[in-house]
Amino acid sequence: MRTFIRKSLETGRVHAGARGFHRSLWPANPESPLRSAYLVQACWFIKSMTCLCLVAGMVFFFNLPSVQAKQRYVRTLEKYTIPDVTLVNQDGKSIALKHYLGDTDKNVVLEFIFATCTTICPILSIGLTNLQKKLGDEAGGVQLVSISIDPEHDTPRVMKEYLKRYNAGPGWDFLTGSLEDINRTMRAFDAYVSDKMGHRPLVFLHAPKAETWVRIDGLLSGRELKKEYLQLGKKKIPAK
Repeated sequence: MRTFIRKSLETGRVHAGARGFHRSLWPANPESPLRSAYLVQACWFIKSMTCLCLVAGMVFFFNLPSVQAKQRYVRTLEKYTIPDVTLVNQDGKSIALKHYLGDTDKNVVLEFIFATCTTICPILSIGLTNLQKKLGDEAGGVQLVSISIDPEHDTPRVMKEYLKRYNAGPGWDFLTGSLEDINRTMRAFDAYVSDKMGHRPLVFLHAPKAETWVRIDGLLSGRELKKEYLQLGKKKIPAK
């Protein structure tokens, strides 16, 4: 970019946005400090204007009615049979999943992730962090559950560090187990993938004693997740 600006200034063809520089102001001496200062200012100005135009374009796009009205996820009601498997949480405690999810008196919000994921997993987990925060004193009424799809790597120590990284409060467990039990659990929720890199952004919500689970396929905003959570148990609709 500096080469382009320098050539433009030397020939008098200065970009109109480059702070009004023109040929008469361009130092003839290539070693002149003023010459370098002009280049730095011109580069900074052009980069700043480029970023400003990009941000303005994004703001304009995401405020279009057609974009705001478009739902970014699919919500369905499903019946699932929780498998009779024993998993392990971030503290090394054994968790009988069928009892843990099926017999609780708390609402459940569940996700499938892995600790080294750098794409959709951080977004999903930030959603749970924000939900805990927004619920405030009511956060004690929800059980947040992250289930690893990379059990060979996600040990209790790794999972504990992951939860700490996302400021997880009490009531959020990260579960792992044998590859066989993890695969059974994924299949039970129709979330099985043979390659962890191909997993989808899925969130499951369940009210105590409800016959169905709310299945969210896609990425939600913090506001959308809270809205879905607050709807739990309010409306009974048969599963497909």
